Amino acid sequence: MRPHVELIQEDDYVWHGAELVGGEGRASERRLSVDEEDGSSSLRVDFHTDWGRGPGIHHANTEYYVLEGSMTYGGRRIGKGGYVYAPKGVPADAITFAEGTRILHYREYGDAGFDAVDSLAAPRWADAREDVIVIDSDAMQWDAVPNPGPMPGLFIKYLHVDPVTGFYTRLVHAQEGWADHRLAHHPCYEEAYTTQGHMEYNFGTLDLGTYFFRPARVKHGHFTSMEGGATWLLRSDGELFNWYTQNEWVRWGGEAINYGPGGGAMRWSQSSHELGGVSRRSEKDMEMLRASLEYARSQGAEEGAYVEHGLGTDASMIAIAKALDTARLQGGHGEHDHDHGHDHGHDHGHDHGHDHEVPAADWGAEPSALEHPDQRTDEHAYNWGAGRVWKQGDPIPAPILSSLPVRSRSRGRWDGDGM
Repeated sequence: MRPHVELIQEDDYVWHGAELVGGEGRASERRLSVDEEDGSSSLRVDFHTDWGRGPGIHHANTEYYVLEGSMTYGGRRIGKGGYVYAPKGVPADAITFAEGTRILHYREYGDAGFDAVDSLAAPRWADAREDVIVIDSDAMQWDAVPNPGPMPGLFIKYLHVDPVTGFYTRLVHAQEGWADHRLAHHPCYEEAYTTQGHMEYNFGTLDLGTYFFRPARVKHGHFTSMEGGATWLLRSDGELFNWYTQNEWVRWGGEAINYGPGGGAMRWSQSSHELGGVSRRSEKDMEMLRASLEYARSQGAEEGAYVEHGLGTDASMIAIAKALDTARLQGGHGEHDHDHGHDHGHDHGHDHGHDHEVPAADWGAEPSALEHPDQRTDEHAYNWGAGRVWKQGDPIPAPILSSLPVRSRSRGRWDGDGM
């Protein structure tokens, strides 16, 4: 499966010769993310000359989206916003790209293989389904997202939706001032390339040319759309449901071997709150997050107060104190548990035990219950972060904490807020 990439700027990637089998012309590609098991890839491609190839069958579900320049498919020329979806195993028509064209290019469930055919009358693969889609997305109207979250202001253009798996590709625009004060995780993966604008969130700054690939269930959020709003080409390998978390906390620790005060071994624990103390968000950013909270409340949602991560009460300390209290209460009065330090010097004349009724500690949901029912048994059992089909009424799995994504060196800004 693909690694978690969050958040990276395309300028951090090196150029490679484009892997476009059977074509004529010169092109280079930046490999945004790659699945080394099946060849699935998300690529940024630049054409240095006119480039083209004739009809053929792709070995993967293949998508082309024009960022700048023009593409001609089957004799139809489309400029910026042009989109072609060619399912694997289905004959696709000739395609060309003009010199200087810049595109996003996706291959899913297969590699760059391409078999030339004489015409579109060539037989399809036995398991092929769907048909080629050709769209001029710039000519489409934006539709309001039916369930935009805590605030209106999200708009969408659907480019492709797989009727069987729910896999879908869409353009999404968040208008200036749109915000979501909560974190979210999903049953499917989510990836996006920013085509316009500026948005801030916990993993960094989404501006032109930034990219992420986030496996299923990885927690993310606290979105605020800044001046001019923001637009992405966004893909998911299934229907996207939002499962929300608010006022999160993280604690991690370890056991030192050769470092510590005086150079000795030590055990240590640190909270993400201990990295805070000073707000890392602008006043405008915070104003939009507070507006998101108030809108949610105005719609009848039960929402707690929004506290910027790292600045509120450290819930991990409360949990630790609760655990210590429970451990003490459960200790009992065994012969080694304590020494009264005195002799009673008398016979009570009756039996009494030192047993105490221990109050039950409420730890929330049982952790083993917070996973997909097939998490340890299905074909994805050993793939961390793999998506599963989910429908209303199924158990909702807990989010995955991902603190080790691939991050941008040049422009990404990551501050640990809501890992």
